[in-house]
Amino acid sequence: MPKWLDNAIFYEIYPQTFNDTNADGIGDIEGIIEKLDYIKGLGCNAIWINPCFESPFKDAGYDISDYYKVAPRYGTNSDLRRLFEEAHKKDMRVILDLVPGHTSTDHKWFLESMKPEKNEYTDRYVWTDRVWNRPNEMPGLTNNGCLIGISDRDGAVLTNYYSSQAALNFGFYNIDDPKWQQPMDAPGPRATFNEMMNIMRFWFKMGCDGFRVDMAFSLVKNDPDREGTIKLWQQCREILDKEFPDKALVAEWGEPENSLRGGFHMDFMLPFGSSHYSDLFRCENPYFTKKGGDISEFIKAYEIAYEKSGGGLMCIPSGNHDIERIAKYLDSQEMKIAYAFIYSMPGAPYLYAGDEIGMRYIEGLRSKEGGYERTGTRTPIQWNDGVNAGFSDAPEYMLYTPIDPDENRPTIEAALADETSILNEVKRLIAIRKEHIALQSNAKITFKTKSGYPLVYLRECEEEAVLVIINPSSKTVDFETELSGEKFYENGSINYKNGKYIIDGGSAAFIRIR
Repeated sequence: MPKWLDNAIFYEIYPQTFNDTNADGIGDIEGIIEKLDYIKGLGCNAIWINPCFESPFKDAGYDISDYYKVAPRYGTNSDLRRLFEEAHKKDMRVILDLVPGHTSTDHKWFLESMKPEKNEYTDRYVWTDRVWNRPNEMPGLTNNGCLIGISDRDGAVLTNYYSSQAALNFGFYNIDDPKWQQPMDAPGPRATFNEMMNIMRFWFKMGCDGFRVDMAFSLVKNDPDREGTIKLWQQCREILDKEFPDKALVAEWGEPENSLRGGFHMDFMLPFGSSHYSDLFRCENPYFTKKGGDISEFIKAYEIAYEKSGGGLMCIPSGNHDIERIAKYLDSQEMKIAYAFIYSMPGAPYLYAGDEIGMRYIEGLRSKEGGYERTGTRTPIQWNDGVNAGFSDAPEYMLYTPIDPDENRPTIEAALADETSILNEVKRLIAIRKEHIALQSNAKITFKTKSGYPLVYLRECEEEAVLVIINPSSKTVDFETELSGEKFYENGSINYKNGKYIIDGGSAAFIRIR
């Protein structure tokens, strides 16, 4: 495990809408460099940047056409190298988004694979043997789609998500049709794996500190229990441990019991998979609202994954570019209590840019680059009350997506000046987390309550033990325990008397008991 992950606190940047410095309406790498001091000022010491490689942008950059080149709209490879360098000067880390399961159909590898003549790329993608032979449903295919009749090559090519994303060939765990399904150790799948490793090596040598791996579960096909995919990532991790032991590998998998066993250092608790993450912040009755919800299934899933994690980190994000913003479901006070939870849980917390000021989810936007309903989560960051909320000097019609039209929209400038803002509460919580090793990534967690209110858990390590008590509901509740000590964080009111904590509605506290 890279040592820097012990207390990593991530800030996720959707580069298209973060900060535009050349007035073309799209954020850029220079814009990220310009805001490094702001990110560091929040307390975040690591950044995850969504895909910034060359792409036709039919899926917002998750359809890569050249893994070795920064998309010109963001800048150059030299700009990205400078971002790594400037971040490192500030003791910050930067990880990139890697999409290993598919490429754009514009990628030169795919164009070569379409040729009927055998060549180096013929088996780089998953093709059937005949154009009439379309794949049946099988585990490992995310949409069971294919493209047919697109070239003179006889066969149908599998897609991994959208029809513009051809599935790369990492082999099949179970082979039903040997005429076209190749084992994992066949030359084509091995060449794909080796090229993925070369891509990672290239950016590591440029200064990148790790990768968040998109759809990490999707590589090996017909792999119902993910055993083939787990084996593949174990091979990757073995290589990285030898060559780049300080680099991080983060999975978009949503099943920590599988991804962490596969060698990833971290996985996210996500709306898909078995985590019940949506029960916390994004459902009809989220747990972290005054009206109340149910956290029991989340805790049950968390404890199972935690037991099987093998020392890896399970990360709870405020949100990300694929899901509705947290502010759609929680008001400002509810968000503050939710952040008390996020920044006191094990694993590395992730803050999606804009969530620190409670940016709104914008309903009804026209889809942009395959975003569809996700587009409302990908609007420009609201820096100030200036032109285009300080995001860009471009004319409004050139902006990647519209700015939140609400005249009362929150801005970072205003939030920094308001001691009671969500942003300043986030800063406070991050600072406390950094000061207390029991609240950091690796300290043990024991849930003292597993349903209802309050939520109580103990974080402990050799140096200290901290009791976390959270009551998002509107009702005053109590909790009996002999564990008492010094409160060093409180939002709301929590008091201890006669062996019992009395917790007002909408309150959270951290109590050092050792």
